[in-house]
Amino acid sequence: MTEPHPMLAVAEEVREALSSGRPVVALESTIISHGMPYPKNVQTAREVEQIVRDGGAVPATVAVLHGVPRIGLDDAQLDLLGSDDQVRKVSIRDLPYVIARAEHGATTVAATMRLAALAGIRVFVTGGLGGVHRGAERSMDISADLTELSLTDVAVVSAGVKSLLDIGRTLEVLETLGVPVITIGSDDFPSFYSRSSGHPTPLRMERASEVARAMHAKWDLGLAGGMVIANPIPVADEIPEAEIGALIATAVAEADEKGILGAAITPYLLGRIVELSGGESLRANIALVKNNARLGARIAVEYAGR
Repeated sequence: MTEPHPMLAVAEEVREALSSGRPVVALESTIISHGMPYPKNVQTAREVEQIVRDGGAVPATVAVLHGVPRIGLDDAQLDLLGSDDQVRKVSIRDLPYVIARAEHGATTVAATMRLAALAGIRVFVTGGLGGVHRGAERSMDISADLTELSLTDVAVVSAGVKSLLDIGRTLEVLETLGVPVITIGSDDFPSFYSRSSGHPTPLRMERASEVARAMHAKWDLGLAGGMVIANPIPVADEIPEAEIGALIATAVAEADEKGILGAAITPYLLGRIVELSGGESLRANIALVKNNARLGARIAVEYAGR
């Protein structure tokens, strides 16, 4: 196994699992600090970690605390991350800044991918992927998640691209970057809160074992970059596409009127959609993250076993 980068503080449980070849699942931290209100965020984070454990893998929540990139957090660190309003949202460009200034940072998909890879972790579970924002032809607002997926050898399990983005253009960019996009058990690419986005999935698989074989095949061939593993939200938990679409359109229009752009727009939109949906979007968000954790654990177990 690859030794973790010396700049990382790797929790002992995670370090032991990596050194012995046991399955490990990385978890992002922006969903804790910027995706849900306190204390629901911390409660959900602990429940997701337990789901990974129940699935036979070791959870490794990733964040930067006091300027130190950490792979695996204890209860006190999770609580700090979820309750401190000074925690910065950290993508790839922000990592050197936050480390140099000894600040706290919650890592996005892109930053979590990079730190997970530096630790030697190949499977990462999140809620939804970033991508091409609506109106990107004017704003050029395209998430660093997409570039990172073309560079870093990590399989990312999500419920698809966040519904508030331009999913069609996001899929086109992923194709251009050579990133495999695989949906589990469906011909429709999911859209976070909903099981369908109106776009066909580029690739389909049924089982975690197939995904693990594809991961080995990709990296054994020397094909650099990650993989998108799209896992549709369970039927009982989804919000119909037409219903959530109307709420998203309202939230996007309000953000445009207020001039909210860049890193601030996704947290704003997610929070506003919770308000507009009467809390239903938060319930769905929690359900899909837990569903992704179950699949991520199965993939990590299969990958380690091969």
